[in-house]
Amino acid sequence: MPLLRINAEGEEPLCEGGEAALARALAALPEGAPVVVMIHGFRFSRHVPKDDPHRHILALDPDPGCWKAVSWPRSLGFDGSAADEGLCIAFGWESIGTIWRAYREAACAGRALATLLTRIDALRPGTRVAVLAHSLGARVVLQALPHLERPVLGPVVLMAAAELRGPTDAALASVAGRAAQFVNVTSRENDLFDFLIERLLPRRPDRALGHGLSARPANWIDIQLDHEPTLRALARLGHRIATPDLRICHWSLYLRPGVFDLYRAILRDGPPMDLLADLLPGVSTPRWSRLLAPPRRMSGLPFGQKAPL
Repeated sequence: MPLLRINAEGEEPLCEGGEAALARALAALPEGAPVVVMIHGFRFSRHVPKDDPHRHILALDPDPGCWKAVSWPRSLGFDGSAADEGLCIAFGWESIGTIWRAYREAACAGRALATLLTRIDALRPGTRVAVLAHSLGARVVLQALPHLERPVLGPVVLMAAAELRGPTDAALASVAGRAAQFVNVTSRENDLFDFLIERLLPRRPDRALGHGLSARPANWIDIQLDHEPTLRALARLGHRIATPDLRICHWSLYLRPGVFDLYRAILRDGPPMDLLADLLPGVSTPRWSRLLAPPRRMSGLPFGQKAPL
């Protein structure tokens, strides 16, 4: 079983097929096989068929009617073709409604995720679970951290994270937060969404994670995927990722050709934090630089073309 569906019901994780299904899936894993949890972002609900994440990005075979419906599990190498490919968990939560409701619900879903991770640790001790999360899904995993008593997380990839620096700093100070390895994937394509998060959500001024953390710990790295020096550095590591051709896009970080090769390597093998820190530029481009750039400077390559070595 390459894919297991689990949904947050309030603060409880409910596994399709019952809790025994999780125990069976973990018991069947070969030694060293990865366990990856995928978490969607805003405007999904398993109770609304057209917005069901298990028919969309979290599905092995998504409904073809939406241009954003690329299969995350298949892109990560989970298709049932190999015995040692590991276990992929599609974690659904109620993110439909207003942004304020979804932001609150993400904290509740975070507690459900923490319960799930604790159960995995009890059933298969020593497993370091990897996580791929988009948008408000990043808040879900970050909110889980303070509720974990053990270092159960391994690599965590956050794509266009819809969260602020203050809550993130607090989460990273936890036991699980200090032990995990975070790759915060950003793009100036997401500037409008970061700006809205900063204006709509905080009670006091704060910055979104689109510009990284102000004081980055050793287990946190920012990767700006519309920054050409960054793309060239990743290409030298064997990860050729297309440059974008859009000024504004919240979904580019999982739709862009080549990105899942990078995510798959990070989530399955763990991010080479020291190597990435040495190779990647230590700066990001300013907010709105993509939106305001002249057309000839907006993108160095056509969409779909690989970044040069």
